[in-house]
Amino acid sequence: MEFFRITRDIPFMRHALIFNVISLITFLVAVGSLATRGLHFGVDFTGGTVMEFNYQQPPDLGKIREAMVRLGFTDASVQNFGTARDVLIRLPLKEGVTSAKLSEQVLAELKQADASVERRRVEFVGPQVGKELFEAAALALLFVSLGIVAYLALRFEWKFGVSAIIANLHDVVIILGCFSLFQWEFSLPVLAAVLAVLGYSVNESVVVMDRVRECFRNRRFRSMSTPQVIDHAITATLSRTIITHGCTQLMVCSMLIFGGETLFYFALALTIGICFGIYSSVLVGSPLLMWLGLRREDLVKPEAEKKPAAGTI
Repeated sequence: MEFFRITRDIPFMRHALIFNVISLITFLVAVGSLATRGLHFGVDFTGGTVMEFNYQQPPDLGKIREAMVRLGFTDASVQNFGTARDVLIRLPLKEGVTSAKLSEQVLAELKQADASVERRRVEFVGPQVGKELFEAAALALLFVSLGIVAYLALRFEWKFGVSAIIANLHDVVIILGCFSLFQWEFSLPVLAAVLAVLGYSVNESVVVMDRVRECFRNRRFRSMSTPQVIDHAITATLSRTIITHGCTQLMVCSMLIFGGETLFYFALALTIGICFGIYSSVLVGSPLLMWLGLRREDLVKPEAEKKPAAGTI
């Protein structure tokens, strides 16, 4: 389905060097922020206390968050759990305060606003668990990256695999860099969003690469150079890219605006990833194919010379 058709190829590759320099600068800024400031990890990674409370009527989560701020927890995570009457509160570690004592303080603070509140459970999450989660997430990212390279190398050619994984890891680093630069809380939902963006970006890269391969194999485009073929492939898929990413972004923006604090950073990570996913697939991965020296011969085997028939001179 196409809402519009572009009849003249857009010369993206003519400005490839400029876009690659911009990508390199943003990448270095993100890496520099990660190296100097690091990530602001949430309770899932740093450890803390998890408490579940039950109300007779659906409570106002905003007021509960204000109560946590009065107790000195500005980074408290407050969300519904199961039903609208069940609330899950995650609090970071506090030096000199045990989980039992902390739960009593929280319960007393909540009872001031609603005496019907009941405490269901209290659990302590140690920092070792968070460290194991972080290591597992890093391994997941590594194996996913290796799998993407292997898949694209088998389906297309090794140059496609290298360019795609560099472009997609560019998106991941940019997301992490934004969370580091602005010190937004990095939690398990944000990690899930990062991994989702990695898979989402691969899909866009595969669409462009498949069109590049198709153009190289089509006799109509044999007179085109590699940059011209890439320009034609990007232009031909541009309508599909706008429709797909536009619809996805509408859904993510609805979560960002109406999802509340629970889904805010998850949706924010997806928003950044989708925007840079379009940019990297078109203006990072595609130029890398050109810089790696992609040729028609890499995808199309040369036709064998016809042997003369027997008895002919």
